[in-house]
Amino acid sequence: MATTSTPKRHRTPHFTRFAEQLYPFLDIREFHKTYYRLLELFARGKIRRLMVSMPPQHGKSIGASTLLPAYMLGLNPDQRIAIASYSGTLANKFNRRVQRIIESREYGDIFPETRIKTGGKPPQYLRTSDEVEIIEHEGGLLSVGREGSLTGNRVDCFILDDLYKDAMEANSPLIRENCWEWYTSVVKTRMHNTSSELIVFTRWHEDDLIGTLRRKERCVDFRSWKDIKQLSGSDWLALNFEALKTGSPTEIDPRREGQALWPERQSEALLKQKRQLDALQFECMYQGRPSPRGGLLYGDGFTTYDTLPTDIVRRSNYTDTADMGDDYLCSMSYAVDTDGIVYITDVVYSREPMEVTEELVAKMLVESNTRSALIESNNGGRGFARAVQRLAPKVKIDWFHQSGNKEARILSNSATAQHIIRFPVDWQRRWTELYTHLTTYRREFRSNRWHDAADVISGIVENEGFADEDGRVRHIEFR
Repeated sequence: MATTSTPKRHRTPHFTRFAEQLYPFLDIREFHKTYYRLLELFARGKIRRLMVSMPPQHGKSIGASTLLPAYMLGLNPDQRIAIASYSGTLANKFNRRVQRIIESREYGDIFPETRIKTGGKPPQYLRTSDEVEIIEHEGGLLSVGREGSLTGNRVDCFILDDLYKDAMEANSPLIRENCWEWYTSVVKTRMHNTSSELIVFTRWHEDDLIGTLRRKERCVDFRSWKDIKQLSGSDWLALNFEALKTGSPTEIDPRREGQALWPERQSEALLKQKRQLDALQFECMYQGRPSPRGGLLYGDGFTTYDTLPTDIVRRSNYTDTADMGDDYLCSMSYAVDTDGIVYITDVVYSREPMEVTEELVAKMLVESNTRSALIESNNGGRGFARAVQRLAPKVKIDWFHQSGNKEARILSNSATAQHIIRFPVDWQRRWTELYTHLTTYRREFRSNRWHDAADVISGIVENEGFADEDGRVRHIEFR
């Protein structure tokens, strides 16, 4: 009796496994697994619009612009995919890498139906560095540089990978405007009702494509896998990988506070060195939180000093305890000269629990020879003040309830703070987080995540008699 053989069916691997099979040299870390899981959901249509920001040299392009297109064409060889980057040369480089994957034996074992032209055959199919067609199917891969043409091409999926070459391009209003016009007049016009979009960037500027889209369209920040179920067809799912973790561990990012994203490649120490060189640029490129220099509250910066003057008349302290679990306790000890100039000498800036910061602040008050300290009594501040008083009995400690509006106080006192307050010349190194939060603090109050340092700066201005209790600056003459 004759028998017929059933063709062997290959079970499609999940995307992470696919990446490991095709690129066994990959060093896949935990954050890559989260990233690749998102890319797989995107490939399978569970997410239609996805934006991911990631620090430089963390593997965003190899996942999104090399492995993902090959995977998607394997799942659906009738799909038309376009890769765009800041230059046609780079986009074509991605295209050639995808082609090499598709013609590999390993890929053929997984996706036998997805084949491309080899050695000039079949002649009717196209294969160049910027376009390749799938044999016996309607799908293919296009690549184009920013501002390049896609006339006449239907696109089912766009992958936009780094549309700005560097900070110089991203800081150019003309290039940003041209990029946005290209996105709206070329990319969007090639799409149809069910087309999908993936944007992967290192952030360079607040008004880059991701920043502009976040202002104009609804974006859901990815904090839990449940967020995906809440997406509508037009929503963006947005994920930002911070180089140095801020905040408590989450389901999506289980790192502890301050831990590096990929310490084997860029350690915590190396990242902190980069942050010291330019805190604003670091927040943009490595933390994914760009701030325009022109939109900074303390845009003129703070004056620094090498040594204290000899005419110091008093040594004081101002402390704001943490309002909520994610806030910082900020305590600044300072010296004041005969002209009323304030010199910050010591700082405790910490999110440790109060039983830890009580000892840190008390120790600082004693070692800085502080005579009097003022502590805001809001949210447990009174108990904190009493504990510090027990630990530093020779310091006169007072506490009070801060009833002034925080936003109004910070904004009103900002110019005065920059005039009268001096920081040590090495404060960027000594108190890196404090330095970062003050020098990147935005004029638009609600754009800031942490207000603690700015709040204490304002409190010092008020405590030294340069503003009234409502934050209104009194008339003074600066020397």
